[in-house]
Amino acid sequence: MEGATILGRQIRWRVGTVVDLHDETATARTLTVEVPEWPGHLAGQRVEVRLTAADGYSAVRSYSIASAPNSEGRVQITVERLPNDEVSPYLTQVIGYGDHLELRGPIGGWFVWRPEQTEPIQLIAGGSGIVPLTAMIRSRMAAGRKSQFRLLYSVCEPEAVFYKKELRALAVNDFGVDITYVYTRKVPLGWPRPAGRIDAMLIATATWPFALAPTCYVCGPTLFVESVNEFLTASGHDRNRIKTERFGATGGSTERR
Repeated sequence: MEGATILGRQIRWRVGTVVDLHDETATARTLTVEVPEWPGHLAGQRVEVRLTAADGYSAVRSYSIASAPNSEGRVQITVERLPNDEVSPYLTQVIGYGDHLELRGPIGGWFVWRPEQTEPIQLIAGGSGIVPLTAMIRSRMAAGRKSQFRLLYSVCEPEAVFYKKELRALAVNDFGVDITYVYTRKVPLGWPRPAGRIDAMLIATATWPFALAPTCYVCGPTLFVESVNEFLTASGHDRNRIKTERFGATGGSTERR
């Protein structure tokens, strides 16, 4: 199999086997893939997935890794079905248990959280941008670290929330992860805030104060990431401590400084 040199490392395509499937929402599915000789990954990294048709035509998409680093050679990705896309409908509606999937990775070194980090962590997600941030939360839990995390999660409606049960458990139990939801179109019954987007006031009241020097991870669509980045810097956060990752037109992720 052909490979690529990424960040000075030779990364090759590997054929994994789908060992678990779970629907997160009506349009999103989490796939667990067992990958032989998987080199391991850091929370926040991503993989490329390649689908090849019988006539030899192939399509490649990049997806954030949802799982915490593990020694079992298993990688989770959560894929949202997108219109006019060749790959996501297959991954969310067709692929089944025992099917094979080509993956290459892990990719990325800037937008990552490492267990040795002890500073407060601010996570801000827009829609499916929650995926790599969930990997960071899971990695923190798996490593037994006590660094304080805050998550600000913007989503269009309650039915579109990824990892509902897991996030609910974090909110109910004292795990050192504070979660604030922002609903842009439809709010739950009795919700204290009207539907709307993240704004400067919410950044000021629902995120770590800049004086604590938190590291901020922001992931979501391009316009979302750019506006949140502006709000954070305007509120006093150090640009060098804001790490961003934004989606391309087909849902693939692009790491940015």
